[in-house]
Amino acid sequence: MSKLAAIEPTCAKYGEAIGVLVKGNSKDLGGFCVRRVLPASMVRSVGPFVFFDEMGPADFPAGQGINVRPHPHIGLATVTFLFEGEILHRDSLGYTQPIRPGAVNLMNAGRGIVHSERTSEELHEKGQRLHGIQVWMALPDDQQESEPSFVHYPKSALPVIENQGVVTTVIIGSHAGEESPVTVQAETLYLSMSLEAGASHTLDVTEEQAAVYVVSGEIGVDGQVVKSGEMAVLANNPVTLSAPSASLLMVIGGADVGHREMYWNFVHSSRARIDQAKQDWRDMKFAMVPGDDEFIPLPD
Repeated sequence: MSKLAAIEPTCAKYGEAIGVLVKGNSKDLGGFCVRRVLPASMVRSVGPFVFFDEMGPADFPAGQGINVRPHPHIGLATVTFLFEGEILHRDSLGYTQPIRPGAVNLMNAGRGIVHSERTSEELHEKGQRLHGIQVWMALPDDQQESEPSFVHYPKSALPVIENQGVVTTVIIGSHAGEESPVTVQAETLYLSMSLEAGASHTLDVTEEQAAVYVVSGEIGVDGQVVKSGEMAVLANNPVTLSAPSASLLMVIGGADVGHREMYWNFVHSSRARIDQAKQDWRDMKFAMVPGDDEFIPLPD
């Protein structure tokens, strides 16, 4: 299981527009707060999204930062999207890439990849404020053993839609006539949406499953209140989003890829395959990050 598995979100049946309301629980990891939203007891996934964490906001003084040592993944794709700060990605394919606000780091683990996430030396000396979202998306059955890959998309590559007090960035998928260049293996929708105070917006999605997460502020979903740190899994489509105050939202969705087993950083339809990955990590059979001898041991 994940190191943060004890951060169990709470869920409740809610109303007509919202099928389930998930309240993310947070944990302070020594000055760095992480709020786990998915998986939850009543909602294991939304479309291909099997993992949803809000990182921060956290202020790191000079001399401090994040230091996630090399660790493995299989059967999933990760997307990091920041609002503030920077994270330095390094992986076993040889890529070194800082991720900054509004850009996308897409890592396809496939049959296996190892990566680290750290604060750069420069920012470690200066300090920084860090805030963002990290998601895992399960790969379709026929892509779970695909070749691993990494692609970086700058902020300028993502379409932005501005309409009556609502600014929407299309991170993945198509929305309101705009299409993201970010290429994924399953039907996926991933949006960042900011609403001015008093703004109202009709959210009309075609995906099989969809949910809205409130990063900051508060919104109404067909009049049902959703607060910061909560995810509304939608039961109806379309819905009207209303913002009594300035609010920042994430919209996720897509086609259901089916049941997935999860253990630590491994996601797969086969428990036996996960067991193999566990043993491979114990035996150090994964390719490692060039020039980095550190690693996170398999949890007991």
